[in-house]
Amino acid sequence: MESMTLTGLLKLVAEKFPSHRAISTSGKFDITHARLQQLVERAASHLVSAGVKHGDVIALTFPNTIEFVIMFLAVTRVRATAAPLNSAYMAEEFEFYLSDSESKLLITAKEGNEAAQAAASKLKIPHMTVALPEAESDIVFSPAPPESNVESAAEIVNDPSDIGLFLHTSGTTSRPKGVPLSQLNLVSSVNNIKSVYKLCDSDSTVIVLPLFHVHGLMAGLLSSLGAGASVTLPSAGRFSGTTFWSDMKKYNATWYTAVPTIHQILLDRHLNKPESDYPKLRFIRSCSAALAPSVMARLEEAFGAPVLEAYAMTEATHLMASNPLPEDGPHIPGSVGKPVGQEMAILNENGVVQGPNAKGEVCIRGPNVTKGYKNNPEANKSAFQFGWFHTGDVGYLDSDGYLHLVGRIKELINRGGEKISPIEVDAVLVSHPEIAQAVAFGVPDDKYGEEINCAVIPREGSNIDEAEVMRFCKKNLAAFKVPKKVFMTDSLPKTASGKIQRRLVAEHFLAQISTAKVPKFGA
Repeated sequence: MESMTLTGLLKLVAEKFPSHRAISTSGKFDITHARLQQLVERAASHLVSAGVKHGDVIALTFPNTIEFVIMFLAVTRVRATAAPLNSAYMAEEFEFYLSDSESKLLITAKEGNEAAQAAASKLKIPHMTVALPEAESDIVFSPAPPESNVESAAEIVNDPSDIGLFLHTSGTTSRPKGVPLSQLNLVSSVNNIKSVYKLCDSDSTVIVLPLFHVHGLMAGLLSSLGAGASVTLPSAGRFSGTTFWSDMKKYNATWYTAVPTIHQILLDRHLNKPESDYPKLRFIRSCSAALAPSVMARLEEAFGAPVLEAYAMTEATHLMASNPLPEDGPHIPGSVGKPVGQEMAILNENGVVQGPNAKGEVCIRGPNVTKGYKNNPEANKSAFQFGWFHTGDVGYLDSDGYLHLVGRIKELINRGGEKISPIEVDAVLVSHPEIAQAVAFGVPDDKYGEEINCAVIPREGSNIDEAEVMRFCKKNLAAFKVPKKVFMTDSLPKTASGKIQRRLVAEHFLAQISTAKVPKFGA
């Protein structure tokens, strides 16, 4: 049973590689797999004495720190559900996510998070902070839970069906959808990632992506820990282009995974301020947004390692397909590779499996796939049809079994891997008293793949301008959801049936900018 849970796998790893480095916080401290296991068990006992029970959802909002890693693993250890949240959210957004997930407790870093705490307080959700002052000290909780028996978590047995992780994925027709992921989902995905990249105890990586996202959490952190490998967290608690390569060299990194936006930042740095030398990497991984073949070629040339593009989504506990390591086959620019550890098929609208090179909807099934969205029968009905999970992406499998994505059925705006629901942005815009109608849409962007723009029809007699729209958005939306450009207009293009279609709106306003291209929808 242990091999069917993430918790069990990490316990086995700690027994097999006790003295191997598991996690470093750059320049601060190093923690071995055995020590990490000990810290997790201690924190789990504290959670038990704080009243955390099987099935409780615990919200975690942290930078990328050792405390987040310990608390995430401790929450899953006591058969509760970890719900990591972006610390950049506004109070209103925290309120939605805390309430939708039915969180019972909010845990933050010692410094706290004003917006999250305000939302928790409004919802009467208790708040607790944690800190690990030194590598050898115990984790400090505030307020301190009642005296805990160090062994109180020891009797708890994890089950593959336990929901270990709860994340939201942006919906195109509704507010973001809640995705519960079980211990079996988590361990299946970790094993898939380990197998395709041959991750082992001699591997090491620097985490560049936020751990509240499935990409950084699964591909960067948990797959490394599950392989007995090492991860390094930047001292700033987030990605920094200035410290990245020095961390990679200092901690003998063998690979890294990132979104195209970060690859682009590293390439720009390489052109303007190259390092004297780069570490010898086994591979570089790219995922969460389409990687242009030209950027892939430049990355390989600059950093001397194969760049493997992959395809993933929250509902699949991250990985669905990946290009293989060079010894296992070619990696093909413009393709996201072959399915890994799960079945994949291209289906037409009647659920008929399509042959090679025939386009249709990419569908998957396997032990890594969520059993369904939380409290959302309508979304589940459309996502689970004909015995498959439907991704909402259009693509085809070539004769060698490599997947090529050609478009998205869904209207999400994919800004550097951040999936933004335009409906959510629309809702904020039209909540302004002087805005009559508003439509958010994606436009091509060299840096982020897609950027967000919006078109706004002011209410009659209103003098609202772009600056006021931007000010309002900045106040009510997380920074990455704020439109980069606002088009003020008195009408919006509609379809023959009178519906406003984002694609038409995007084309209409982009035509006003001579250099712009029609949006290209990618992975």
